[in-house]
Amino acid sequence: MQFLDYKLNVKQADIAADGAFEGYASVFDTVDAQQERMARGAFGQTLARYKQEKQWPKMLWQHDPKTPIGLWDDMVEDAYGLFVRGRLLLDLHKGREAYALLKSGVVDGLSIGYLTKQAHKEANVRVLDQVDLFEVSLVTFMANPLAKVTTYKHWSEPYAETVSMMNRLKVLKRAMERTDLRVKNLILESFV
Repeated sequence: MQFLDYKLNVKQADIAADGAFEGYASVFDTVDAQQERMARGAFGQTLARYKQEKQWPKMLWQHDPKTPIGLWDDMVEDAYGLFVRGRLLLDLHKGREAYALLKSGVVDGLSIGYLTKQAHKEANVRVLDQVDLFEVSLVTFMANPLAKVTTYKHWSEPYAETVSMMNRLKVLKRAMERTDLRVKNLILESFV
């Protein structure tokens, strides 16, 4: 079992009152602190299986299998990474605790738990070509600072989708400022 951690950027007003939030659990083409890079398409098979089963991987607190804190409502691979949308279960003590810590900015990380199905080496970097995802956790410490949380507010549906897209575009803009031309072109092609 392996874990990759990602940073969230959460402002006090970003978490919806019902505990709903969204963001990137993994970012493609970025070398993390563990000298690993997730390849585009690495989640394709595992996401297809979860979609068929109509159940997403578990949402855990700090990778503790005894502490589920919410549900993932959607997971999608896009040009930037693994985009996730979920909600904390506020009826649970740990769900309320996670909500408070996210809202205050104390906890600002996402981490994926996975099994490597296929990987290869490029120089000193391990490239993960295919993984079997089994959980996404909220964590205190993360390995990749580029994965950010955008939020999903439960206003009227068209307005919520507009806010969500604007937040995702802000994340994309920041990522493009930090990446090479080849990756920028791949990202731009995915929006055309």
